[in-house]
Amino acid sequence: MRSQTILVATWNDGLFAVSSDALDHEFANVSVRGLAPDGRGGALAITGGHSLSRRTSNGEWTTLATSDFELSCCMAVGDVVYVGTDDARMLQIRDGGGELEPIDAFHHVVGRDAWFAGSAIVNGQRVGPPLGVRSLAANSSGSILFANVHVGGIPRSIDGGRSWQPTIDIHSDIHEVSAAHANPGIVVAAAAVGLCISRDSGKTWTIEREGLHDAHCYAVAIAGDDILFAAARDPFAAPGRIYRRSLRPNGFVEAVEGGMPAWTEGMVDTGCIATRGPAVAVADKGGNLYGSDDFGRTWSCRGTGLRTPSSILVC
Repeated sequence: MRSQTILVATWNDGLFAVSSDALDHEFANVSVRGLAPDGRGGALAITGGHSLSRRTSNGEWTTLATSDFELSCCMAVGDVVYVGTDDARMLQIRDGGGELEPIDAFHHVVGRDAWFAGSAIVNGQRVGPPLGVRSLAANSSGSILFANVHVGGIPRSIDGGRSWQPTIDIHSDIHEVSAAHANPGIVVAAAAVGLCISRDSGKTWTIEREGLHDAHCYAVAIAGDDILFAAARDPFAAPGRIYRRSLRPNGFVEAVEGGMPAWTEGMVDTGCIATRGPAVAVADKGGNLYGSDDFGRTWSCRGTGLRTPSSILVC
């Protein structure tokens, strides 16, 4: 019997806690995004755009801090929570509480003046996300931090955020970065140019696109010995697809099967593939939630009609 709960945050209708025997709706009519483990068995999230909040394992919410900036994502590393913003700032707060403090060094990343918003003109209107920190990751020891800037590459820090260095061409157009839990050297990223893999903690990257129906990749996570990632023609594409690639250097890309539909209902965006041990979850833009208990080998539908997911987390 499945025991895990999958949290599904949405852009404008709060959060759904999906388990084998219940579906609880929390924070209705509020934007919730940036779900991340809090290191205590609970979750961190951005609520209402300006609050860093914590959800305990029994569903109780508290506000840790608020900010005038539009917050986008968060990550707990030891006793520090790092928070990215929609205008490409990096903030931090000690887990014991206090205020969100700016990390000034993030404003001085080499090449920052070339960063740009990943938006486009569609039907005479500018659409798409702003220049911002789209996702965060840390290696298994927490000694190296990675910040995915859209569009600004993946700056990394090896000293707890006191300094940052660029690591990949910003025109790779990174949509999400994720690090391996077992191997501190492996970092992966979903990008407009394909699946990006680093085996030296982000110093160098290879890009793979063979076997994909389209090179545009939007979400990525590591499940056991595999990379799971999503591709779609563009953010407005009706179908998307989930792929798998072994972490081995000679691995190859293949479409995920075993109960996962060949085409998802809309793209699977940043933060919408989540893993915890053998448990994996995927949420598509159509509000369909799929879960696996065996590292993504077999799947079942766990929910439908979940509005528009912004991120998910397996608890």
